[in-house]
Amino acid sequence: MIHSYQYVSAEEALSVVQSGHRIYIHGSACTPLFMFRKLAEQSDRLKDVELVFITVQGDIEVDKPKYKDSFHINCMFVSNSVRVAVNEGRADFIPVFLSEIPVLFNKKILTIDVAIVQVSPPDAHGYCSLGLSVDIARSAVNNAKYIIAQVNPQIPRTHGDGMIHTDRFTAMVWHDEVLPEIDYGAKTGAAELQIGKNVAELIDDGSTLQLGIGTIPDAVLKSLYSHKNLGLHTEMCSDGVIDLFEKDVINNSKKKIHPNKSVTSFAIGTRKLYDYLNDNPAFVFLDINYVNDPHVIRRNPKVMAINSAIEVDITGQVCADSIGKYQYSGIGGQMDFMRGAALSEGGKPMIALTSRTSKGFPRIVPHLKQGAGVVTTRGHIHYVITEYGVAYLYGKNFRQRAKLLIDIAHPDDREMLTKECFERFKIFG
Repeated sequence: MIHSYQYVSAEEALSVVQSGHRIYIHGSACTPLFMFRKLAEQSDRLKDVELVFITVQGDIEVDKPKYKDSFHINCMFVSNSVRVAVNEGRADFIPVFLSEIPVLFNKKILTIDVAIVQVSPPDAHGYCSLGLSVDIARSAVNNAKYIIAQVNPQIPRTHGDGMIHTDRFTAMVWHDEVLPEIDYGAKTGAAELQIGKNVAELIDDGSTLQLGIGTIPDAVLKSLYSHKNLGLHTEMCSDGVIDLFEKDVINNSKKKIHPNKSVTSFAIGTRKLYDYLNDNPAFVFLDINYVNDPHVIRRNPKVMAINSAIEVDITGQVCADSIGKYQYSGIGGQMDFMRGAALSEGGKPMIALTSRTSKGFPRIVPHLKQGAGVVTTRGHIHYVITEYGVAYLYGKNFRQRAKLLIDIAHPDDREMLTKECFERFKIFG
């Protein structure tokens, strides 16, 4: 069947947006920067438009102070694009588990008037793909009154829950635009590589991997070449998975759910990754309320959940989303997978972090900074890994935890931590 499609200008497509609307905007590698810019140009006629999204990439324009009366950002993850606006009070942040964001849409706690998404061109049957970011976009599209699609030939066509027929779109705008890229491997240092080795020693053959975002997950992948029959069920993936697939290290043969398939919800990396995922049936991109559901995660054996943090206190509280009062990121899917891995037979929930920041500040601390947010609680913590070793905290009391964490802290921080622990717990002389 031959289809003909009517594409309109961005201005015509955005004419459905009215003052007071709430707009969902696609994120991650599918951030529609062209439509962001065109939306900003509509600021003279729009007031009090709320914009909701998770991670967005690049200069989105609408976060600038001059648009404050027209657009209000109410994000569910604080990415670099909106970090200044959030911390200056010009934008807001909703703390929520990534798996539960679709609930906000489905139950109309956040009613979506307009969804703006970036999709692949229609296939022979008239279906476009949400590409590299299915995550919360699927539920946003399902609940939106109007759907505007920026159709971009550079968006990969991915398999899974991201297919949308062109009949669903209120308007389609054709715009060829380069996708944002991040090369995590290029940022990996010696400490991260050692952490990767320490984590790899905890991973058994036949395990199912979940990897968070950043350099440490990439370093873990670099340390897994001698492993066998690994699986992938993760909220996100990046370039590090490609070599492991090509070497048959990741083959998903031991998974109980979705065997022989890699399950993810979004991807961010380089163009090499995007090309690898294009029309690749070995990967399925599924709705985040399924991928990150702890009851789904636990069904696979030996789930290895590998996430990072900003700091960990000596009782095992994990701050992963703020630097004191400064909101840096969000809750994301860390707790979804920490809990799911803990419930998985043979599963291991891990927090991996360098012992110090790039500026030399300790990450294992006597107490979290004032205003810091706890993402993983001391009741959920199991493994903490630094370049100096592994601390297994599950079932340990405060005094035992403190000693184990001091042993993997930076050597120059151990005297300070020991003194603090003595004053608090009366344990070290």
